[in-house]
Amino acid sequence: MLQISYIRENKEQVITALAKKHMDAKQIVEDVIQLDENRRSAQVALDNTLAEANKLSSAIGEMMKNGEKAKADILKLKTAQLKETSKELSEKSDSFAAELLQKMYLLPNLPAEIVPEGKTPEENLNVFQAGEIPVLHEGSQPHWELVKKYDIIDFELGVKIAGAGFPVYKGKGAKLQRALISYFLDKNTEAGYEEVQVPHLVNEASGYGTGQLPDKEGQMYHVGIDDLYLIPTAEVPVTNLFRDVILQENELPILCTGYTPCFRREAGSYGAHVRGLNRLHQFDKVEIVRVEHPDKSYEALDGMVEHVKSILDELKLPYRILRLCGGDMSFASALTYDFEVFSTAQDRWLEISSVSNFETFQANRLKLRFKGKDGKTQLAHTLNGSSLALPRVLAGILENYQTPEGIVIPEVLRKYTGFDIIN
Repeated sequence: MLQISYIRENKEQVITALAKKHMDAKQIVEDVIQLDENRRSAQVALDNTLAEANKLSSAIGEMMKNGEKAKADILKLKTAQLKETSKELSEKSDSFAAELLQKMYLLPNLPAEIVPEGKTPEENLNVFQAGEIPVLHEGSQPHWELVKKYDIIDFELGVKIAGAGFPVYKGKGAKLQRALISYFLDKNTEAGYEEVQVPHLVNEASGYGTGQLPDKEGQMYHVGIDDLYLIPTAEVPVTNLFRDVILQENELPILCTGYTPCFRREAGSYGAHVRGLNRLHQFDKVEIVRVEHPDKSYEALDGMVEHVKSILDELKLPYRILRLCGGDMSFASALTYDFEVFSTAQDRWLEISSVSNFETFQANRLKLRFKGKDGKTQLAHTLNGSSLALPRVLAGILENYQTPEGIVIPEVLRKYTGFDIIN
């Protein structure tokens, strides 16, 4: 959530910045400023009314001491009237504050200056590319055919149990999945991230805290009877560990990593590009989350990008890094880098990670602050990244490592799998 003081003082800059995310924010910004003025006016009137009531209460006490009961009774009537007025003003102030908050929730984060202009994924900026695209043997297949051939993932069984988008991993497929999770977690903890295990359901406050609500409510599975949401990513519960927390500056940075299953409705997703593992309702992901000093968050973002690069280099997968344009960024992000692996069998790039800096946007919702060396309290910066999302990494391995003899396991994973080929 943007800070109301910044919106008040930089109205035109906010409107211009959000236009880069292809949002016409003029009316909402004007509504926000007006509601804030109404709330502040009501609060000032309330404060003045309460101050007058307190002043009269003191005077009544003195009159009672001096035996001036008649005068005191007159002031008591006036005090009662002031209390009624203060109640009305308090309700009015709370009403303006609630309406203001709902309007504020509709405003996305401002994109950083280096975010490129653009509306579609085709306008994202390719900033890095590495790895050789393998030349596959004749008769090579996409992963949805390979998993049938080697009986390692069963999509039809998942349909029987739950529905489309809920695959069943079997045998060496399940072991490879578990190997990737362990490998990602080990790489992250070796880099200084503390591993955490978190709930897979969150309450509404947690969804609002990281910006999934109300923006992505239609994409989240909701357990109505308990008013809980299945997590779309570990970012939500991990970042909410620090909701309503005031840290000391010397506690920064905080680095966390966690593995969770993730659940997304993916409404409206269909077609050949979402076949197999390309788009699922349930998938596994290892996440990294950082809480940073504002002066160091972009240095931290660069470090996260380098960390994900090191993992893909070890897996020896061809990949590229895109700086997302304004129109392709998430609601909460100020700057995002997407990682994509090249699927040789599908002849296209598959997104496997997003690494983002949210600056103070999430922290403002979370009330995540730190006390500086000067004793002043300010909002922290939050960052997160996939490290990594498993389905498309797995698809990339299956397709790019296929040979006529079987699917070769990347060398770095063999100590986790216990085998070096799927055949």
